[in-house]
Amino acid sequence: MKITVFTPTFNRGYIIEQLYKSLKEQTYKNFEWLVIDDGSTDNTEDLFNLWKAEKNEFTIRYYKVENGGKHRAINKATDLAKGELFFIVDSDDQLVNVALEDVVSWEKTIENKRYFCGIAGNRGRNDNEIHGTSFIGEYKDATSLERNKFNITGDKAEVFYTEILRKYKFDEIEGEKFITEATVWDRMAYDGYKIRWFNKTIYICEYLEDGLTKNMTQVFARNPKGTAIYIKQQIKFYNYNLKGKLANYNLYYNFVKSNINLLKAAKLLDIHPIVLYFAIFLFKSKSLIHER
Repeated sequence: MKITVFTPTFNRGYIIEQLYKSLKEQTYKNFEWLVIDDGSTDNTEDLFNLWKAEKNEFTIRYYKVENGGKHRAINKATDLAKGELFFIVDSDDQLVNVALEDVVSWEKTIENKRYFCGIAGNRGRNDNEIHGTSFIGEYKDATSLERNKFNITGDKAEVFYTEILRKYKFDEIEGEKFITEATVWDRMAYDGYKIRWFNKTIYICEYLEDGLTKNMTQVFARNPKGTAIYIKQQIKFYNYNLKGKLANYNLYYNFVKSNINLLKAAKLLDIHPIVLYFAIFLFKSKSLIHER
């Protein structure tokens, strides 16, 4: 099996069929569709019972679990995956019909695979309008931590080597159901793994009102421990100076202040409360100066 297309889903019975149809239209057929239903209460399970009975050129593997968040679903899916490559495609999105063919073609161009954790194309609203920005040319080899250097911004369509991704599990924190995927992608990058970014849109998506991207501030606030892990990791991996550290401390507090107090926030960041207070005061003062 070359590719595992993995889809975590929660109450997306009203829209997931568009993804199913896009998978049926793929020009490349050597893939499986692995789906983890994160505790849906709608008609999702009924849909998959119907689709599994249809004659498809790819295997559908559907598992229903207790609601625990996308990151837990990814952890489970990497253990279950049969494909050499692992492609996360969300339930409200779809692929262009040559997406998997392009993924396989670009993966074949990598000679020293031990230095790479995967390949990635663009995401877009359509074939011509990409999310974020990209570089000029066909491809760039860079880690996730080097994205800004090459103007690779916004969400991209990353496809990882399954064996490598299995070694980088997401933190599973009791009482929290979210941690940003960047924590794992950046850990691979920090360890030196590159991605071959190719300049073609293979993944079509819009950000729905009930999606994670549209509600990111609230999601960070409800998961302060996971968010603290991400902030501390950013500071370490990007080797921020004092100003950069204070900016990140202030950013963290702005995310979580609706749910936890300053003392708790400082503890999760592993800093003294006075440091966090100073960071908040510093950036609030700058904001007031700019308003005058």
